Amino acid sequence: MLKILIPTCMLFPTIWLCPPKWLWTTTTTQSLIIALTSLTWIKWSAETGWTSSNLYMATDPLSTPLLVLTCWLLPLMVVASQNHIKPEPINRQRSYITLLASLQMFLIMAFGATEIMMFYVMFEATLIPTLIIITRWGNQTERLNAGTYFLFYTLAGSLPLLVALLLMHRDLNTLSMAIIQYSPTLNLTSWGDKMWWAACLIAFLVKMPLYGVHLWLPKAHVEAPVAGSMVLAAVLLKLGGYGMMRMMIMLDPLSKDMIYPIMALALWGVIMTGSICYDKQTKALIAYSSVSHMGLVISGILIQTPWGFTGAIVLMIAHGLVSSALFCLANTTYERTHSRTMMLARGMQIIFPLAATWWFITNLANLALPPLPNLMGELMIISTTYNWSPWTLIITGAGTLITAAYSLYMFLMTQRGPTPKHIINLQPSHTREHLLMTLHLLPVILLITKPEIMWGWWY
Repeated sequence: MLKILIPTCMLFPTIWLCPPKWLWTTTTTQSLIIALTSLTWIKWSAETGWTSSNLYMATDPLSTPLLVLTCWLLPLMVVASQNHIKPEPINRQRSYITLLASLQMFLIMAFGATEIMMFYVMFEATLIPTLIIITRWGNQTERLNAGTYFLFYTLAGSLPLLVALLLMHRDLNTLSMAIIQYSPTLNLTSWGDKMWWAACLIAFLVKMPLYGVHLWLPKAHVEAPVAGSMVLAAVLLKLGGYGMMRMMIMLDPLSKDMIYPIMALALWGVIMTGSICYDKQTKALIAYSSVSHMGLVISGILIQTPWGFTGAIVLMIAHGLVSSALFCLANTTYERTHSRTMMLARGMQIIFPLAATWWFITNLANLALPPLPNLMGELMIISTTYNWSPWTLIITGAGTLITAAYSLYMFLMTQRGPTPKHIINLQPSHTREHLLMTLHLLPVILLITKPEIMWGWWY
């Protein structure tokens, strides 16, 4: 754990002491070395569940894929942001990269924490850099409004969690994840216990986000700069899923009766947010598609079967890489046309044929084309929900169809058709952008060959 955390901390002196000319090159190189080193976590040698460096930080098969995804994303965010942050004064560039690096540090400590209270503190700490990135570097005037939504939705959800954790510590005398799984199940019967159950999960459901408390997400995505959208879609939403998986173990036997309203909202959200996706704006469409996919993940986790958990983590990892790639593509189009309306930037395939190929592959991955891991995750969750109640097949099946429809709709609207007359004098695609897309899609394609890396349990 320390062999990743210490180089991440050493990014800060690199960022502030590096000559301006080499700033982007050195930070990209160092973060890429950290990302490649983090792949050593995948090699699993321990026979017990946890591999720990000390009492407070450890990795297990559930957190490892998310930790590697976190480390993999930082160099990609730096590469993606280069074009639109370069014109700014050098200190602002340094501040921006510092925020991205601090976000990675908090996320590693959140996913690596064995104490639930430390996880909670890091979960909240990720708010600060994300909020600054959205409100300072956002593109439009609504960014302050988006930042307010983001902050207050997340805080309103997570304050009850703090009280719930303190109560749990009083009853169990420990909040260590390694110990709690062996503690006796709590006898939960009263109304107060039901409220405690809800308080334990609501913070994570807001973060995921569950349909109904999802309004902050499209706003935050649309207003954030490209790195903000990437880290929000790829890793910050996954904090919610990870927290739910950790907490669900302790909430039995009450969960069997309590999950019905949340399941109903999550599955209904798959249909509703999918239907909203026929939006005129690319970033809003990708943001709503994230809510739709996370609805499936929530339902997979709540059912608590091994297949549900496996499907949830596979879909989280695959969706993290694919939605981040889609935000990068939307950003490359926006940097050239200065418009996010799909109608104004159509027929791009004639001008940028290779970019159109990237759009095509990412959209196919987003709609869960076999044999990509997105399909594996969705199929496992759909079969779990079907086993739980056969009626859910109607909703999950319709959700799959809607996802396919809006993904193809986005591809056809942005790439096909006649090129408008006003699209003139566009820059050609840069090698940097093609590298960025390769680094997003290569892991997705390689994971087809060895999906047990992200199953959450090893044979």
